[in-house]
Amino acid sequence: MRLGIVGSGMIVNDVLPILKELDIEIVGISGTERSKQKLIELKEIFSIEKVFTDYENMLESQEIDTVYIGIPNHLHYEYSKKALLFGKNVICEKPFTLNMDQLIEIKELAEEKNLILIEAITNQYLKNYEYIKSNLKRIGDIKIIECNYSQYSSRYDAFKKGIILPAFDPQKGGGALMDINIYNIHFVVGLLGRPNRVEYVANIDNEIDTSGILIMEYETTKVVCIGAKDSTSEIRTTVQGEKGSFVVNGATNSIPSVLENILGDRKVFNINEHEHRMYSEFKEFKRIIDEKDLKSAKDRMNHSLLVMEIVDKARMI
Repeated sequence: MRLGIVGSGMIVNDVLPILKELDIEIVGISGTERSKQKLIELKEIFSIEKVFTDYENMLESQEIDTVYIGIPNHLHYEYSKKALLFGKNVICEKPFTLNMDQLIEIKELAEEKNLILIEAITNQYLKNYEYIKSNLKRIGDIKIIECNYSQYSSRYDAFKKGIILPAFDPQKGGGALMDINIYNIHFVVGLLGRPNRVEYVANIDNEIDTSGILIMEYETTKVVCIGAKDSTSEIRTTVQGEKGSFVVNGATNSIPSVLENILGDRKVFNINEHEHRMYSEFKEFKRIIDEKDLKSAKDRMNHSLLVMEIVDKARMI
């Protein structure tokens, strides 16, 4: 995998050390003219070959076979589509797109061009999550799942003053559901699949959900996903079955440790292969792209489509 990176914000700064640790070749980094100095700094720190302030110029590079898109939500569709049109594989940060129609369009484009298109969603690749998924039957019939990922946003104070940044802009894929609660949805869907019913109850301020509760109903399981950017609480997820439970102590994007309690036999464990939440996903992305593993990419896409289906239903309520 020879990578071109789009963006220079928080998520890109977060992933760059991991890419170097995995020996992923970073050919170029692209951003706006306004961010040029930051791009140059990242180039020097992480030994990136080239800086681009024109996205198409980066896409024209024959040295790059894959683009990682780490920019605001509302730009994901446009930048993914353009990369695919230039014949590049795409790794796109969550949420994949703003709606199902956009996602289906770029999915079909990737299939037409025989390219890998995959969503960067950390929890699906973590060993702690894989353990919960593969051991779910040990806790019996699942009755209740409760996910609470509530974290006071660093941009919320500005929002209250009337300064609308992308994180709270309804036109730019902002809000609690599309940002922080999306990890909870991925967590649940990876375990249980498509729900029978979806309901979203939110605190709406200036046309955006600053916090909300997503309810998903399955045949025998009731799920509550809480996501908040206007308040904070203990961040924890509980999966309750007739014979026991799994408790995630921490956010559903990192799953830092798990308490397993089966018929009174309790243990706390952390088998994640790396302390950084993005390590495992990029290790797998590298494998998928290097091996041109279209089947794995299709499986991941089917999961992402199901999550987007739920998000679309929730936003319509």
